Amino acid sequence: MADSDHRRAIAEAAVLRHLQNHHEIADSLLFAAQAKLNPDDIANAIKSLTGHRYVDSQEITKETWLLTEEGKTYAVHGSPEMQLFLSIPQEGITKDELQKKFDESSFKIACAQAAKNRWVDFGKQLVTRKIQHVDNDKVQTLLLRIQDGKDNVSTIDISQDDIKALTKRKLISLQVKKGFSVTRGPNYAPQRKKVATDLTRDMLQSGDWKNLEFKEFNLNAKGAPTEGGCLHPLLKVRKQLKDIFLQMGFAEMPTNNYVESSFWNFDALFQPQQHPARDSHDTFFLKVPLTTKELPEDYVERVKHIHESGGHQSRGYGYDWKREEADKNLLRTHTTAVSSRMLYLLAQDCAQKPFAPKKYFSIDRVFRNEAVDRTHLAEFHQIEGLICDRGLTLGDLIGVLEDFFSRLGMSNLKFKPAYNPYTEPSMEIFGYHKGFGKYVEIGNSGMFRPEMLLPMGLPEDVSVIAWGLSLERPTMILYGVDNIRDLFGHKVDLGLMKKNPICRIGLECD
Repeated sequence: MADSDHRRAIAEAAVLRHLQNHHEIADSLLFAAQAKLNPDDIANAIKSLTGHRYVDSQEITKETWLLTEEGKTYAVHGSPEMQLFLSIPQEGITKDELQKKFDESSFKIACAQAAKNRWVDFGKQLVTRKIQHVDNDKVQTLLLRIQDGKDNVSTIDISQDDIKALTKRKLISLQVKKGFSVTRGPNYAPQRKKVATDLTRDMLQSGDWKNLEFKEFNLNAKGAPTEGGCLHPLLKVRKQLKDIFLQMGFAEMPTNNYVESSFWNFDALFQPQQHPARDSHDTFFLKVPLTTKELPEDYVERVKHIHESGGHQSRGYGYDWKREEADKNLLRTHTTAVSSRMLYLLAQDCAQKPFAPKKYFSIDRVFRNEAVDRTHLAEFHQIEGLICDRGLTLGDLIGVLEDFFSRLGMSNLKFKPAYNPYTEPSMEIFGYHKGFGKYVEIGNSGMFRPEMLLPMGLPEDVSVIAWGLSLERPTMILYGVDNIRDLFGHKVDLGLMKKNPICRIGLECD
């Protein structure tokens, strides 16, 4: 740092001394060469002096053609096409013999250019001259003119067609240099004055401040940017959604178990063991630990019976239910696995005390073995809400959904019948998106089947309505992100974290 300051001080002194006896510095690049100083040091000095109005400066640009390494070779030895022409005797030569005189790349260039110039005839057996003499190697002549003259682009005495031809062959390249023209400024002085940057206690006590010149404060300068943590857009949307659930009287379910057993993830939901979702192509199964050893045995037997033989007015699936399949550990594929655990605990409480209605919600990460593209990831976040009470109907579900989504700013909903293994009836939820000008799917919903609830021990007149959606989809719509990989994962731009606006879910009103 000290060395660069010293070099700049020398450059500043050279500029100020020159302007003391001369009206201007026409070209800082030429001045640097004449003063035997680094052009960058001169440029930095001029910028600093301009800022303090010691000098006035204007930027100038100089464009110069330079020979490439290949161009320099041609300037010395001649172009490949001329070398090839001179290598062909009057009687001709075979192509194989001719090729031995060149390296492979040069030979290809020479043949192409010689044929283009109609100097050479490539016969089936011999390569012969079409003309007897070539008076001038034009390429070499042009390159030597550029090399010797080092002409400025604006004054170079070469046609634009020739420049384009040499550039296309990568024999010359354009070098752009930026410099300054400099004149005296309103504050010019042969030497830079030393100005004080701070008013100190010693200056006040001694009175020296009266004779000092202080550096002007730039009150328009921006301060250093503040450093601090920033919330990811997903966290902002999640916070707003959580607040909406809490306002509606829901309690949050514990979702800290990413690893779940197939029993709670599938079997307890009355999802058959032959279901495609349970295949390794769709689910991440663990190798260590491979299986779980903590399942309520009496409940496991009831679930096994409902799968194999049915019950509670259901025929079941009529297959041989296997315990080893239920014991397999996996990364949970949906947060409904958490819902099944919570409903089972609620059923156990009902055995000890009277049933009390419950409202639960969860927002957390789930995992699926899916191909990654602009709308799908192998891990994402799922939002789930459920209400457990007596006498609930499909109308109650629709009413709750309209209330919930109206708080998200979506009041125009449509519902479409759907199929889920653990809900009946089931509905897909569609909301009208003003930006897209059409209805888009925003979630799934339904009423949990008796085959799922009754084996847990819940009273027969208790129903559960539930719905779910992803966290990423509404976040992408809110923040204008069209590729999910730009929102979540290792490709996320950290600038998005620092610049994204607040989440307006639940804040806007019509």
